[in-house]
Amino acid sequence: MNDVERKRRELIKDLFPSGIPRLWCPLLTHYTGDGRIDFDRMNIHMSHLVPWVKGFLIPGSTGDGWELSEEETLKVAGFAIEQTRRHGVSLLLGVLTADVTTMKQRIAQMISNMKTSSRAADDADKLLRNNRVCGFTVCPPRGSSLTESEIESSLSEILEMGMPAALYQLPQVTQNELAPKTFERLAKRYSNLVFFKDSSGGDSIATSNVEKDGVFLVRGAEGNYAKWLVDAGGCYDGFLLSTANCFSRQLSSLITCIEKKDVITAEALSETLTSVVGEVFALVQPLPYGNPFTNANKAIDHFFAFGSKAATTDGPMLHENVRIPRDIIQTTGGILAYYDLMPEKGYLE
Repeated sequence: MNDVERKRRELIKDLFPSGIPRLWCPLLTHYTGDGRIDFDRMNIHMSHLVPWVKGFLIPGSTGDGWELSEEETLKVAGFAIEQTRRHGVSLLLGVLTADVTTMKQRIAQMISNMKTSSRAADDADKLLRNNRVCGFTVCPPRGSSLTESEIESSLSEILEMGMPAALYQLPQVTQNELAPKTFERLAKRYSNLVFFKDSSGGDSIATSNVEKDGVFLVRGAEGNYAKWLVDAGGCYDGFLLSTANCFSRQLSSLITCIEKKDVITAEALSETLTSVVGEVFALVQPLPYGNPFTNANKAIDHFFAFGSKAATTDGPMLHENVRIPRDIIQTTGGILAYYDLMPEKGYLE
């Protein structure tokens, strides 16, 4: 074990005395009818999830992290810190912006806000731990023409800040990908690189033979869940899934089954969830606003919030101040009922 890996393991032990959670959720950002962020609803939703989810990414892509204004992002981050402290769970703060300068500024502002709200001038490391923040999540800067050298240089700037960090592979938004060899160089150089999330569906880094040096790998792409964890012969340590907003109990059960080598039950759960997720994602794909991760999960969560009454309740509000159409909501309800996933009672009832 090299010195960087040893320091990383010490940092992980410090951040996660009980071990890193294997199931993470990028919490949805809910809105009121007039378009304001609905923190009351987010609080209830989060409370509904914490029996099964012990780690959150807020705001992530599913939580409109790319669409939120700077002011909205900082408000959501403040909410996240308050709630993760209350629930005793872990938090990755999402810093989803297109350029490295803005990323650095936003990280600095989040730290400053934590100091202000804590009424303390603690050093940054202690401040993060006291607020249960285990890192800042960043993507490569946006741009299809960026070279690997430019991507590496930009991410190095973030890692040079010394804060625990998670790198996020999301070519659907950034228009580029972090290459396996570039990841390996960053992992060997920076002990504060703790997490890596891949939502690309290509899994190029996790499946490569480059050294991971103890970085915790989580998969963000949906589907075929049972085969991806290391316990099942896969290449990921855990999941950070948009559908944990809706199927946290089922995903937690799936992970437990895999840990216990109950492959048959895990594969049955995986097959059901893969079918439901595929059908609802296809259903929302034509919508000209929002992103499929957010739209699909809001459509499903609508039923977990309101139960069977959701079909006759106005669809959930999106960041664009439009609601998901009622026909999509009703069809989503039919899909959940077909797979016997309709909740008996909603968490808002």
